[in-house]
Amino acid sequence: MATQQSSLTLQLQPTRRKILLALKKSGGMTAGELSELLGMTAMGIRRHLTTLERDGLVMFDSQQRGFGRPSYLFELTPQAENLFPKTYHILANELLGYLDEDELARIFERRSQRRIRVGRARLSGLDTGEKVTELARMLDEEGYLAEAEQTNPTTYYIHLFNCALYEIAHRFRQACGSELELIRTLLPEADVQREHYMMNGDASCSYRISVR
Repeated sequence: MATQQSSLTLQLQPTRRKILLALKKSGGMTAGELSELLGMTAMGIRRHLTTLERDGLVMFDSQQRGFGRPSYLFELTPQAENLFPKTYHILANELLGYLDEDELARIFERRSQRRIRVGRARLSGLDTGEKVTELARMLDEEGYLAEAEQTNPTTYYIHLFNCALYEIAHRFRQACGSELELIRTLLPEADVQREHYMMNGDASCSYRISVR
Protein backbone atom coordinates (compact mmCIF):
# COMPACT_ATOMS: atom_id res chain seq x y z
CA MET A 1 0.00 0.00 0.00
CA ALA A 2 2.83 2.45 0.82
CA THR A 3 4.39 1.90 -2.59
CA GLN A 4 1.08 2.53 -4.35
CA GLN A 5 0.41 5.68 -2.39
CA SER A 6 3.85 7.11 -3.11
CA SER A 7 3.11 6.87 -6.84
CA LEU A 8 0.46 9.59 -6.46
CA THR A 9 1.47 13.21 -6.30
CA LEU A 10 2.50 14.15 -2.78
CA GLN A 11 0.57 17.41 -3.06
CA LEU A 12 -2.67 15.51 -2.49
CA GLN A 13 -4.04 15.36 1.03
CA PRO A 14 -3.54 11.77 2.42
CA THR A 15 -7.24 10.90 2.70
CA ARG A 16 -7.86 12.06 -0.84
CA ARG A 17 -4.96 9.90 -2.04
CA LYS A 18 -6.62 6.93 -0.34
CA ILE A 19 -9.94 7.73 -2.00
CA LEU A 20 -8.34 7.97 -5.44
CA LEU A 21 -6.48 4.70 -4.89
CA ALA A 22 -9.71 2.98 -3.81
CA LEU A 23 -11.56 4.28 -6.88
CA LYS A 24 -8.68 3.27 -9.14
CA LYS A 25 -8.63 -0.30 -7.80
CA SER A 26 -12.41 -0.74 -7.68
CA GLY A 27 -13.46 1.07 -10.84
CA GLY A 28 -16.06 3.02 -8.88
CA MET A 29 -17.58 3.16 -5.40
CA THR A 30 -20.36 4.94 -3.55
CA ALA A 31 -19.69 7.32 -0.67
CA GLY A 32 -21.04 4.68 1.69
CA GLU A 33 -18.66 2.03 0.37
CA LEU A 34 -15.73 4.42 0.66
CA SER A 35 -16.82 5.31 4.19
CA GLU A 36 -16.82 1.65 5.21
CA LEU A 37 -13.52 0.88 3.48
CA LEU A 38 -11.63 3.84 4.94
CA GLY A 39 -13.29 3.86 8.36
CA MET A 40 -14.63 7.41 8.06
CA THR A 41 -18.03 8.99 8.37
CA ALA A 42 -20.05 9.33 5.18
CA MET A 43 -20.18 13.09 5.72
CA GLY A 44 -16.37 13.28 5.91
CA ILE A 45 -16.01 11.20 2.75
CA ARG A 46 -18.49 13.43 0.90
CA ARG A 47 -16.51 16.54 1.83
CA HIS A 48 -13.38 15.03 0.29
CA LEU A 49 -15.32 13.86 -2.77
CA THR A 50 -16.71 17.36 -3.24
CA THR A 51 -13.15 18.75 -3.25
CA LEU A 52 -11.91 16.05 -5.64
CA GLU A 53 -14.85 16.73 -7.96
CA ARG A 54 -14.11 20.46 -7.88
CA ASP A 55 -10.50 19.73 -8.81
CA GLY A 56 -11.58 17.63 -11.77
CA LEU A 57 -10.30 14.33 -10.34
CA VAL A 58 -13.58 12.60 -9.54
CA MET A 59 -16.91 12.38 -11.35
CA PHE A 60 -20.13 10.64 -10.39
CA ASP A 61 -23.14 9.02 -11.97
CA SER A 62 -26.40 7.85 -10.43
CA GLN A 63 -27.10 4.13 -10.45
CA GLN A 64 -30.12 2.20 -9.29
CA ARG A 65 -29.07 -0.58 -6.92
CA GLY A 66 -32.15 -2.47 -5.87
CA PHE A 67 -35.09 -0.57 -4.42
CA GLY A 68 -35.08 2.93 -3.02
CA ARG A 69 -33.24 6.05 -4.05
CA PRO A 70 -30.49 5.77 -6.68
CA SER A 71 -26.89 5.70 -5.44
CA TYR A 72 -24.13 7.98 -6.66
CA LEU A 73 -21.19 5.99 -8.00
CA PHE A 74 -17.91 7.92 -7.91
CA GLU A 75 -15.20 7.24 -10.48
CA LEU A 76 -11.87 8.74 -11.56
CA THR A 77 -11.83 11.29 -14.36
CA PRO A 78 -9.31 10.97 -17.23
CA GLN A 79 -7.39 13.79 -15.56
CA ALA A 80 -7.02 11.74 -12.39
CA GLU A 81 -5.61 8.83 -14.38
CA ASN A 82 -2.60 11.03 -15.12
CA LEU A 83 -1.70 10.96 -11.42
CA PHE A 84 -0.79 7.29 -11.70
CA PRO A 85 2.58 6.30 -13.17
CA LYS A 86 2.76 5.39 -16.84
CA THR A 87 5.68 3.55 -18.42
CA TYR A 88 5.00 4.12 -22.09
CA HIS A 89 8.53 5.43 -22.59
CA ILE A 90 9.97 2.11 -21.36
CA LEU A 91 7.96 0.16 -23.92
CA ALA A 92 8.78 2.68 -26.65
CA ASN A 93 12.50 2.48 -25.88
CA GLU A 94 12.37 -1.30 -25.95
CA LEU A 95 10.53 -1.46 -29.26
CA LEU A 96 12.76 1.15 -30.90
CA GLY A 97 15.79 -0.81 -29.70
CA TYR A 98 14.80 -3.70 -31.95
CA LEU A 99 15.20 -1.53 -35.08
CA ASP A 100 18.33 -0.85 -37.08
CA GLU A 101 19.51 2.67 -37.99
CA ASP A 102 17.72 2.75 -41.34
CA GLU A 103 14.42 1.62 -39.81
CA LEU A 104 14.75 4.20 -37.03
CA ALA A 105 15.41 6.93 -39.57
CA ARG A 106 12.31 5.98 -41.54
CA ILE A 107 10.10 5.99 -38.42
CA PHE A 108 11.26 9.41 -37.26
CA GLU A 109 10.97 10.75 -40.80
CA ARG A 110 7.35 9.58 -41.04
CA ARG A 111 6.60 11.28 -37.70
CA SER A 112 8.29 14.43 -38.93
CA GLN A 113 6.34 14.53 -42.19
CA ARG A 114 3.02 14.02 -40.39
CA ARG A 115 3.73 16.93 -38.02
CA ILE A 116 4.78 19.13 -40.94
CA ARG A 117 1.51 18.39 -42.76
CA VAL A 118 -0.50 19.25 -39.67
CA GLY A 119 1.56 22.38 -39.06
CA ARG A 120 1.22 23.67 -42.62
CA ALA A 121 -2.55 23.36 -42.40
CA ARG A 122 -2.65 25.24 -39.08
CA LEU A 123 -0.24 27.99 -40.15
CA SER A 124 -1.76 28.62 -43.57
CA GLY A 125 -2.51 32.30 -44.20
CA LEU A 126 -0.78 33.60 -41.05
CA ASP A 127 1.99 36.17 -40.86
CA THR A 128 5.29 35.26 -39.20
CA GLY A 129 4.36 36.42 -35.71
CA GLU A 130 1.07 34.56 -35.87
CA LYS A 131 2.87 31.48 -37.18
CA VAL A 132 5.28 31.51 -34.25
CA THR A 133 2.41 31.80 -31.79
CA GLU A 134 0.41 29.01 -33.43
CA LEU A 135 3.48 26.78 -33.72
CA ALA A 136 4.18 27.24 -30.01
CA ARG A 137 0.54 26.38 -29.31
CA MET A 138 0.86 23.23 -31.43
CA LEU A 139 4.00 22.14 -29.55
CA ASP A 140 2.34 22.93 -26.22
CA GLU A 141 -0.55 20.62 -27.17
CA GLU A 142 2.05 17.88 -27.75
CA GLY A 143 3.26 18.23 -24.17
CA TYR A 144 6.32 20.45 -24.64
CA LEU A 145 5.12 23.28 -22.34
CA ALA A 146 5.92 25.72 -25.14
CA GLU A 147 5.92 29.52 -25.10
CA ALA A 148 6.44 32.05 -27.88
CA GLU A 149 8.35 35.30 -27.36
CA GLN A 150 9.12 38.29 -29.58
CA THR A 151 12.26 40.26 -28.64
CA ASN A 152 12.32 42.75 -31.54
CA PRO A 153 10.46 43.28 -34.84
CA THR A 154 12.42 40.54 -36.63
CA THR A 155 13.38 38.14 -33.83
CA TYR A 156 11.21 35.58 -32.10
CA TYR A 157 11.84 32.67 -29.75
CA ILE A 158 10.06 29.43 -29.07
CA HIS A 159 10.91 28.01 -25.64
CA LEU A 160 10.17 24.38 -24.76
CA PHE A 161 10.23 23.90 -20.99
CA ASN A 162 9.35 20.19 -21.10
CA CYS A 163 10.60 17.44 -23.37
CA ALA A 164 7.67 15.19 -24.24
CA LEU A 165 10.15 12.58 -25.51
CA TYR A 166 12.81 13.04 -22.82
CA GLU A 167 13.38 9.37 -21.96
CA ILE A 168 13.37 8.33 -25.62
CA ALA A 169 15.58 11.24 -26.72
CA HIS A 170 18.24 10.23 -24.18
CA ARG A 171 18.82 7.06 -26.18
CA PHE A 172 17.68 8.05 -29.66
CA ARG A 173 18.91 11.54 -30.49
CA GLN A 174 17.05 11.35 -33.81
CA ALA A 175 13.99 12.36 -31.80
CA CYS A 176 15.62 15.67 -30.83
CA GLY A 177 16.21 16.93 -34.35
CA SER A 178 12.53 16.78 -35.22
CA GLU A 179 11.59 20.01 -33.38
CA LEU A 180 14.35 22.01 -35.08
CA GLU A 181 13.40 20.56 -38.47
CA LEU A 182 9.71 21.26 -37.83
CA ILE A 183 10.27 24.93 -36.98
CA ARG A 184 12.67 25.48 -39.90
CA THR A 185 10.31 23.83 -42.38
CA LEU A 186 7.22 25.71 -41.22
CA LEU A 187 9.03 29.07 -41.07
CA PRO A 188 10.94 29.18 -44.39
CA GLU A 189 11.11 32.99 -44.19
CA ALA A 190 13.40 32.81 -41.12
CA ASP A 191 16.73 31.46 -39.92
CA VAL A 192 16.19 29.14 -36.96
CA GLN A 193 18.90 28.21 -34.45
CA ARG A 194 18.66 26.19 -31.24
CA GLU A 195 20.30 28.26 -28.50
CA HIS A 196 19.48 26.14 -25.45
CA TYR A 197 19.22 22.36 -25.25
CA MET A 198 17.84 20.27 -22.38
CA MET A 199 20.03 17.32 -23.31
CA ASN A 200 23.02 19.53 -22.52
CA GLY A 201 21.65 20.36 -19.09
CA ASP A 202 19.81 23.58 -19.97
CA ALA A 203 16.45 24.36 -18.40
CA SER A 204 14.75 24.50 -21.80
CA CYS A 205 15.15 23.94 -25.50
CA SER A 206 15.01 27.43 -26.99
CA TYR A 207 14.93 28.29 -30.68
CA ARG A 208 15.83 31.73 -32.02
CA ILE A 209 13.82 32.68 -35.11
CA SER A 210 15.33 35.52 -37.16
CA VAL A 211 13.17 36.81 -40.00
CA ARG A 212 15.24 37.41 -43.13
